Amino acid sequence: MPMLWILLLTLLLLTCLLLVSGRWLWWKAGLLSLLLVALSTWWLVNALSGDGLNAATLYHLGADMEGAGVSDFKRLIVGYIALLLVSLLPLALTRVRRWQRPSSGRGYFTAFAGLWVAAIFISPLFADGQRLYHQLRPVDFARIAPEYQVPTKALQRPRNVVWIYGESLERTYLDDEVFPGLMPNLTRLAAQGLDVRGMDSPEGSGWTIAGLVASMCGVPLTTAQGDENSMDRMGSFLPKAVCLGDYLKQQGYTNHYLGGANGQFAGKGQFLASHGFDEVHDLDWFRTQKKIGRTHYSAWGLHDDVLLDTAYRRFEQLSRGGQPFMLTTLTMDTHHPAGHLPVACRNERYQSPHGDIGLLNALKCSDRLISQLVDRIQASPYGKDTLIVISSDHLAMPNDLSHVLAGQERENLLVFLGKDIAPRQLSVDDTSTLDSGATLLSLLDPAIDRIGFGRSLLSTGREASASAAARREKGRDYPQYLAFARSLWLGEPTRDLRIDDRNQVVLGLQQVQPPVLLEYDKDWALKSVYLENTSRQFDEADKDSTLAYVDRCTAFEDGSSDGDWCALLVNRDSGIKLFRDDDLRNGISVDTPLDAFGGPRPSVRQAHMITHKGRRTRAGQYMLQLVASTQPQRGFWIEAVSSQRQVVLAQQWVEADENGRINLSFGLDHEVDDLEIRAWLNHAEKLAVDTFALIPSRSGRRG
Repeated sequence: MPMLWILLLTLLLLTCLLLVSGRWLWWKAGLLSLLLVALSTWWLVNALSGDGLNAATLYHLGADMEGAGVSDFKRLIVGYIALLLVSLLPLALTRVRRWQRPSSGRGYFTAFAGLWVAAIFISPLFADGQRLYHQLRPVDFARIAPEYQVPTKALQRPRNVVWIYGESLERTYLDDEVFPGLMPNLTRLAAQGLDVRGMDSPEGSGWTIAGLVASMCGVPLTTAQGDENSMDRMGSFLPKAVCLGDYLKQQGYTNHYLGGANGQFAGKGQFLASHGFDEVHDLDWFRTQKKIGRTHYSAWGLHDDVLLDTAYRRFEQLSRGGQPFMLTTLTMDTHHPAGHLPVACRNERYQSPHGDIGLLNALKCSDRLISQLVDRIQASPYGKDTLIVISSDHLAMPNDLSHVLAGQERENLLVFLGKDIAPRQLSVDDTSTLDSGATLLSLLDPAIDRIGFGRSLLSTGREASASAAARREKGRDYPQYLAFARSLWLGEPTRDLRIDDRNQVVLGLQQVQPPVLLEYDKDWALKSVYLENTSRQFDEADKDSTLAYVDRCTAFEDGSSDGDWCALLVNRDSGIKLFRDDDLRNGISVDTPLDAFGGPRPSVRQAHMITHKGRRTRAGQYMLQLVASTQPQRGFWIEAVSSQRQVVLAQQWVEADENGRINLSFGLDHEVDDLEIRAWLNHAEKLAVDTFALIPSRSGRRG
């Protein structure tokens, strides 16, 4: 709090220095507004994450927010908009009368600049930036690489597994002194099984998809090597990682997932499908079940009463099949900030000393629904041969109970229930959700006690692991584990590139949707993979690096309109070479000798979207008409393309007339579901379209 007051005082002084002199007025106003916008954005991010700018923030920036229940955060969004408006006030203050002291204006500006820099250091922006730098900087992880372990031993006696993840359902809620009578059923189940205490969520495990990856793979989740993860551009999710689903599938298991949320959100469905899951049933699947009415859905997806009832029915079906299986389900109604009540709990009320808080009702409901599912499984004919896991996916993020949780010792929930599991509490120093999957494997077979960086909590003489490193010496060694985890996105990058049959760039074990820019150092180690703003990144890249840029040939050539793929290679010695589609299909080596080239590196173009999304367009003749208020000084390519199949339907070199009008005629032989209109420009060129129209030609209809 003292730092907050110091920051507010600093902002007040900056405002005074803005008003006291008219020298460099717009510079001062712009810098102050920029600072306020940055602080406002940090406030929003912190309100969502509870931990400022962290790995979760970076991940979701790359993965996008499709599938999130945005309506639950209306107040935060309104507050953020209000703060942004306040952030623009310094620009309005430029019109306020002030003392004119031109002779001393330089001194006032120097004082303003010094205070502005001080405000950065005082604010959480600097601390969070420093933390992210230490976590994401290139780190040699060779020392800890041998700690990554892949289970290879065969299971002696496979048992069915049911893993129930409770959304944000941390064990702290089971504290009867803080929340009396809130979760009696889960407390009862914890007393009947192996109840793990003191489980932490280290960096890279504190949000849902990261919690799944940490517990099932034994590795933290972080963004891919380079600048963006860009989930929709990566063909495979952590392809080099061996996770619980991968191992169990090798042992003859089938793996099944049931979740009420959108599987596309944060790449959850992609992760499961990439790691051994035979079925991934998410929100889209449930929506196809026409018997489920609208009352059973919230802003985030399907309510837990329908989800867990479906999970039991699927458990019975799988059990009757006779093949070992792992059934995983993830609840949703306890999601921050306020939770949701399903139809089965519409009258659920919890009398709390903390007040009438809706989230407490949702937690009370979740306690009953999860325990009912466990009780049904245990009472079934198949219960004796089933190992049940109840766990939180991560600690609760900022919610309506944050003021209560702030004073508690926070810990994740992890309970194992099964025929041969004796009831006891297990407290282990330096443990985290990274160890959950390894502990499960050791309960299936004591000889298997590790997966990834995870170590079984039941092992005697347990080795130091990533969990310990996250806590030891303020996590000084933990960035090595994060760096190793980043390498799992690509596998072992080679110097070979090729385009596969799905028009993806094959890079190591990963398939990436172009455009993609690869940067190699002098020893041919891959420094960065750029998936966004690739044209700019190409121009601004280190001149001592070797670059490989893969995109449509239109990015590199004026006369290319066939839709083929090309790769442009440039090196530190001004060597250059353009490889065409046939070469890329067969594969090229980035360390191949290049042709000598005099002069600076050429700029490349990148597709600029004119339409915001693909549109269904019937067969026929069309006239595309644009009016551009801003346009490049020279001609450029405009094309109509089928975005999903990357098929160019029409392409034309155009130049706008004196009124900014551009016309392009083209015909479609068949209906296209995803027609997009693009312009090819380099990053310094701008195109602003005022009006856009796609007009069918009456005389040329084809169906």
